[in-house]
Amino acid sequence: MMEQIELRVQERSLIGKKTKRLRRSGLIPAILYGPRTEPSPLQVKERDLRLALDRAGTNHLIVLTLGEADEPRMTLAREVQRDVVTHSLLHVDFYEVVMTEKITADIPVTLVGESPIVVRNAGLLVRGIDSVQVQCLPSQLLGSIVVDVSVLEELEQAVLVENLEVDEFIEILTNPEEVLVKVLPLRLEELVAEEVEAAEVEVIGAGEELAAEPEEVLEEAREAEEAEQETEAN
Repeated sequence: MMEQIELRVQERSLIGKKTKRLRRSGLIPAILYGPRTEPSPLQVKERDLRLALDRAGTNHLIVLTLGEADEPRMTLAREVQRDVVTHSLLHVDFYEVVMTEKITADIPVTLVGESPIVVRNAGLLVRGIDSVQVQCLPSQLLGSIVVDVSVLEELEQAVLVENLEVDEFIEILTNPEEVLVKVLPLRLEELVAEEVEAAEVEVIGAGEELAAEPEEVLEEAREAEEAEQETEAN
């Protein structure tokens, strides 16, 4: 059974734009919902929420306690909203699970070990998808699925989703042919990396210029284009 993380929450009366007042006082608005749960507005201390989310992510059970008399609620953090600039917490949705009913969740894939051919600098380990979707009971959720890359001993050898070994009560829903990790020829991968790096340099350079003075850059481009058209007309 997965580790259960406890979090104390409170009922919330402020909704809509008024929730800004909550955040200024160190509280984060939240909502509790589920297949057998009417949506309930909640609030939680920002520090407590941040610590719980750091430990739980989206695939660990979080036990919500609402008041002294209420029974603990078994939940998953389904949607966490953050400020795009400061990354501070803005809102979180808690999905109350039914412990006897199966749910779907994304489980991260963790790579361990070393590929012999990569250790010899004869190939490069390339990561594919980093999580898989599973279906199981809430109590059967995994923190991660471990893949040992030491089995990759030859070029072009790969670990696919279909190669994952999990308990029989966990059903993997992700396409079994999806690649998790693969060994590619070093020379080919270096060429790809150089092309990607060159493209990133060009894009980043243009992005920085536009980000600095977007309106001025666009205006200068328009003026240059108009001047060129006038020259051609004359």
